Amino acid sequence: MSIQLLNPDGTYTADALEYGRWLFTQECTFVRGVQKLSDLVDFDMPEIAFAGRSNVGKSSLINALTGRNSLARTSNTPGRTQQLNFFDLGQKLFLVDMPGYGYAEVPKSVVDEWRRMIESFLRGRPTLQRTYVLLDARVDIKKHDLEIMALLDKTAVSYQVVLTKCDKVGSNQLKTIILTLEERLKKHPAAHPKVMPTSSAKGIGIEELRAEMAHFSR
Repeated sequence: MSIQLLNPDGTYTADALEYGRWLFTQECTFVRGVQKLSDLVDFDMPEIAFAGRSNVGKSSLINALTGRNSLARTSNTPGRTQQLNFFDLGQKLFLVDMPGYGYAEVPKSVVDEWRRMIESFLRGRPTLQRTYVLLDARVDIKKHDLEIMALLDKTAVSYQVVLTKCDKVGSNQLKTIILTLEERLKKHPAAHPKVMPTSSAKGIGIEELRAEMAHFSR
């Protein structure tokens, strides 16, 4: 996508924001759910993936981005996303909803299968443009978050941290959280240096995140 993403001051250009808005109004359809390695296929279209703990608000964020209430399943029971779910956004970009991680009640055998599938998905996949690692703004970074970040570093997959539920913390606290995370990310070679704050409930950061993601579309 050839539209300039950022202004010299680091804000998003009007064209990038408008294109992001337009792209995420296009038809978004479920294409494939992958539960095991043998079902994983290659697609000839750019992909962005969403990763995060089971209760981080991943499904809510995907629904907020696409303006749909039930595209990605949300539940009071964490761990409902138990496969790689591929969504076709306007035949320009695949959104890949990855299995939530860190949910203790999921059987270890299932967790191990997810891990193998995710590692296979991440390794050597040229269509995967970026993975967005979601962190709850109210919760300190956890072991499982560090593990997925280490895996992304190891596989050289570009990733960016997205903070969810930012409406639940004060503005000064949020600034501190972002600065602390951005300093920490300097030690991760595959990490984008900028942390993006969002709130699915209040619409905070959704417009900017759409622009960021739309930049990878064909």
